[in-house]
Amino acid sequence: MHVHHGLLPEADAWWDDLEQRCRRWRRAGLPLTFCGAKVAGQPARGDSVEAWARRERYRVLTELAQGEGITLVLLAHHRRDQAETVLLQALRGAGAPGLSAMPRTIVREGITWARPWLDRPREAIEAYLRRYRLAHVVDPSNADVRYARNRLRAVVWPAFIDAFPHAEAALAATAVRMQETARCLDDLARMDAGVAVRQDALMLAPWLELPAARRANLLRHWATAWSAEGLPETLLQRLLTELPWARTGNQWPAPGGRLMLRRGLLRHESAVVQVSA
Repeated sequence: MHVHHGLLPEADAWWDDLEQRCRRWRRAGLPLTFCGAKVAGQPARGDSVEAWARRERYRVLTELAQGEGITLVLLAHHRRDQAETVLLQALRGAGAPGLSAMPRTIVREGITWARPWLDRPREAIEAYLRRYRLAHVVDPSNADVRYARNRLRAVVWPAFIDAFPHAEAALAATAVRMQETARCLDDLARMDAGVAVRQDALMLAPWLELPAARRANLLRHWATAWSAEGLPETLLQRLLTELPWARTGNQWPAPGGRLMLRRGLLRHESAVVQVSA
């Protein structure tokens, strides 16, 4: 499956090359079919090109897979990709879920997304390409240091790996440990939610009986029900500080609306969009 993002002038040639190559391999008896789609639209003003492309890529791949009845999609991320992701997440101040980086397998919308090369170094893949003379393209945008991952690869990574030769393997191992930690934190939050969450509301009294770290963990977990982006760290810190002393009627701006405290229950209220006639 191939996604044409419409961002680079080389994209049309890549599409044609892949389609012709798959056709040749199919004539040679290999059981494969080229399946491609072009992304409609462009990133909005102020939107991250990287985030937009990633979001659209997975959306299109999901549609292609569902249309073809595909239940397993293999992704080509390797160990250095994983190590870079851990570093970038650490620089953003991420917790265990962010430092978990990319999972080896995950199921979404009935599709299993798998990364079979996640523990393999890039050099092993390049050696395989040379051994079997498999031609490949290099995305020229990978050299654009305006993007954070490209700056890391071009400027930081060579010196970093020279100073710490085992950093790539160590960072990939960190991701595995953080995945375990994230699962444990999620299980703990579900246990606490059974006591401190009623329907869609956070009950203040039992929440206050939790240790501080578990209060924060439960707030993050509870927020996933109404915020796809999670709970902003600034709002989390405000809630941890202010909720113990809050009274009915207190409110806090939150993604998609506001948080309102009434009779010991904290609820998320969606913003009301008014349309003029």
